Amino acid sequence: MAKTIFPQESIYNYLPEQVHSKKPKNTPKSRPVVTLKDKPLKNAMKTMGPAKVEAPSPEKYLKKHSKVPETKERCHRMCIAKKPAVPLRSEHPPEGLCTKRNIIKPTTTRQQVASVDTNRGHKALLEHSGLVPKYTKKKGYGQVPQYLRHRSEEAQRAVDDYEFAEEERSALRQLSDEERQANLESLKSTLAELNDKYQRLPVVVDTQMRKTRKEQLEAEMKQLESDVVLFEKFKTIYIAD
Repeated sequence: MAKTIFPQESIYNYLPEQVHSKKPKNTPKSRPVVTLKDKPLKNAMKTMGPAKVEAPSPEKYLKKHSKVPETKERCHRMCIAKKPAVPLRSEHPPEGLCTKRNIIKPTTTRQQVASVDTNRGHKALLEHSGLVPKYTKKKGYGQVPQYLRHRSEEAQRAVDDYEFAEEERSALRQLSDEERQANLESLKSTLAELNDKYQRLPVVVDTQMRKTRKEQLEAEMKQLESDVVLFEKFKTIYIAD
């Protein structure tokens, strides 16, 4: 006798089934208007194409060994002159043709070489990194620049002038205060004598001798005045024996 299998007892079997009803979503007020606008357009495209085009007849199906009907007309180019034929293998190209066209264009830009010195890709231009012998290939490499030569020549010239001045100063003798005062008094007396002679000249200078005498006295007086000013201005004076 077969045993009757009963379902497993559970308290959930005695609970009434609850029907979960979905809450209606919030619908916009303009939805019916939009639906009416889209509905005729969708209905017109249900036949896989515009509504005005007639559907093909089922009797005109594509048969075996038949071509697909062309829907568009082919566009041919309007070529008046025919292109030359492709040359044969036995033909040789023409030689000696000259043209003014420059086929090889000069490259104006040069690729800059860089060196990568870290594993993170940090790179620097190889030209400014110091790894390329850039300055050793110059024409004047290893020579003293011109401005340094001029500077050294000026310094040597200044040293020579100073040594020459020291030699001249050693050959001179310094005047004492008594000698300087005596020379100053002598210059002043000589200047007074020349001034007295100048004052005795005639007022009318009409001959060449009188003109020459007057110019000579003026020159001597001017020189004596400059010497007097020099002796009065400087206290230390050197003379050559």
